[in-house]
Amino acid sequence: MKTSDFDYLLPPELIAQTPIEPRDQSRLMILNRSEGAIEHRRFFEIIDYLRDGDVLVFNDSRVIPARLIGRRAGSGGRVEILLLRRLEVNVWEALVKRGKRLRAGAKVDITNDSGMDNPSQVSAEVIGQEEGGIKVLRFSDETLLAELGKVPLPPYIHTPLSHPERYQTVYARVAGSVAAPTAGLHFTPELLSKLEKKGVRLLFVSLHIGLDTFSPVREEDPVEHTIHSEYGVLNQMVASQLSKAKREGRRIIGVGTTTVRILEQAAKLTNPLQIQPFADWISLFILPGYQFRMVDALITNFHLPRSTLLMLVTAFTGKELINQAYQEAIASGYRFYSFGDAMLII
Repeated sequence: MKTSDFDYLLPPELIAQTPIEPRDQSRLMILNRSEGAIEHRRFFEIIDYLRDGDVLVFNDSRVIPARLIGRRAGSGGRVEILLLRRLEVNVWEALVKRGKRLRAGAKVDITNDSGMDNPSQVSAEVIGQEEGGIKVLRFSDETLLAELGKVPLPPYIHTPLSHPERYQTVYARVAGSVAAPTAGLHFTPELLSKLEKKGVRLLFVSLHIGLDTFSPVREEDPVEHTIHSEYGVLNQMVASQLSKAKREGRRIIGVGTTTVRILEQAAKLTNPLQIQPFADWISLFILPGYQFRMVDALITNFHLPRSTLLMLVTAFTGKELINQAYQEAIASGYRFYSFGDAMLII
C-alpha cells in the first residue's frame, strides 16, 4: 500500500465553489458494497434507503471563527492566523501565514476593523513551535477571538460565502472545529424530521475537526503518517443507545468520516455491545485492512486525493468499488469536496 494508490486527477471545474440550495438537492451516489452496484439519486431521496430502527449518528461540532488577521508588533507586517486546537486557557496551536520569522517572544496584535471608538484588541505571543510549522500562541484574552475572527473556508474554495451559516450543519451546537463536518451539510430540518417519523433514530456526538482536514499525506508509506489528534465527546445516553442498537442488530450509520472515527474509537476502547461514554483526544488512523466494529453504513462527500479521509472511505468500501465510484462521479460531473455532492455506502 502506497500513498500514491489514493491519488486521482480531478478537473478543477468539479471543485464546488458554492453550496447547492436547498441543502438536500445535492446529488447522491449510492454504493452497494455487497452487490458492487452504483446508483444515482438526489440527497433528499436518502430516506428511501433508510429504515425503521436505523441509527444515524451525526457530528454536532460547530466551526469556530478561527481565521484571524493581525499585525506584527513593531514592524506592522500583516499576519494571518488559523487556529487549530485549544491546548489550555488562552493557549492555542495555530498555522501562521507569513509566520516563519515569528520566533518565540514575537507578538501579533489583532484588532477589529468595525470603526468603533474603542475597538476590541487581543495580542498573541509565540511561545513555541511544533512540527509542520505549527506555532503555539498565547492570547491575552481568548474570549474576544469569536468577535475578532472569521469562519475559515478550505483553501480550494475561492468564492466568498455570502451566508457564513451555510458552512455549518443545521444541528451544529458545540463550538470547536476549524472545518465543517461536511457530510452533514446536506441535511435540512425538514429531512431530519421525516427521518424521525420513519423511525430512524438520530444521535449526536462531538468531534472537533483539526489540522488533518487541510493536510495531505506526504509520506509514500501512509503508515508512517502521524495523524493529528482531535477532541471527541460521546455521552452516556448516546453510548447506551448505540450499545442497544448493536445488540439488536440494527444498522448504525455514520454521517461523515469524523463520526466514524469517534464511533470506532469508542468500540476499540470497550466493547461494541457495551459502549462506554468518553471525552478524550482521538488519533485513530483508519487505513485499508482495518476491521470496523461499530459502523455499518456511511454517508460521506467526495474527498481530496492522498487524504486520510479518502483512505478511511477506501477501507470501508473496498478499493475497486471506490475507484469505480470516483471515476463515475468525475465522468458524470459530480461536484467535489466540502460544498460538493454526497455518497451513501451501504
